[in-house]
Amino acid sequence: MATFKDFRNSVKPNWCPGCGDFSVQAAIQRAAANIELEPEDLAVVSGIGCSGRISGYINSYGLHGIHGRSLPIAQGVKMANRDLKVIASGGDGDGFAIGMGHTIHAIRRNIDITYIVMDNQIYGLTKGQTSPRSELGFKTKSTPEGSVESSISIMETALTAGATFVAQSFSSDLKELTSLIEQGLQHEGFSLINVFSPCVTYNKVNTYDWFKEHLVSLSDIEGYDAHNRMIAMQTLMENNGLVKGLIYQNKEKKSYQDLAHGYSETALSKADLSLDNKQFEELISEFM
Repeated sequence: MATFKDFRNSVKPNWCPGCGDFSVQAAIQRAAANIELEPEDLAVVSGIGCSGRISGYINSYGLHGIHGRSLPIAQGVKMANRDLKVIASGGDGDGFAIGMGHTIHAIRRNIDITYIVMDNQIYGLTKGQTSPRSELGFKTKSTPEGSVESSISIMETALTAGATFVAQSFSSDLKELTSLIEQGLQHEGFSLINVFSPCVTYNKVNTYDWFKEHLVSLSDIEGYDAHNRMIAMQTLMENNGLVKGLIYQNKEKKSYQDLAHGYSETALSKADLSLDNKQFEELISEFM
């Protein structure tokens, strides 16, 4: 049985020292081992940005895609090989700016993959511009007088779009983050896990200390019910989205694969794709 060490490879991450993405990588590796996956059971698909490098740092199937397109690629991988556990990953700019359309439709489609977003409220790879998650008034090189745009409330947006698994964590809480990724991988449907992953180089506002001061743990809220969508939305709104833990889960809604007509129980990678002459002639006749 694989351990988290089996999900390591020889490629050394080149993230800045102290970057929260190191913890996200470790949590994915630990979660995969904890639910008894082997490296060949997992595929990690990433987009562009500092976080996009993560697919090359994990010993599994991996693909480093283009900006904002990790989700359509990951969905294609899952549909082609239903036996794989598929993780899509990226940053808040990747998923909530250029890739936002894909995010919304992957949520409503409820395909059985896990989307892990490393949310640092800034564009780190391009040297510190505002992202869709930067707060109103946030000062950067591109907004020296402060951003005039409001931050997108992504967890509330996910609930509104019909998400069946919504969670949020903090990169310094490795134990909780690992547990949430385990739950997301085992959830039958689309899992969105947003991770506050501080950028130590360009974001001097949303620091580790800032999150420790402002984040509210859902486990500390008496009577919180992660299966009640209304309570989840109300709690997010009352805390400006700054909560961590399992926000909402719906185990009743069927996944895309369960609803797709003609979707084979046999993974495409294991299917017999050969055609006899009769099958070939029948297919050709449809177009003649």
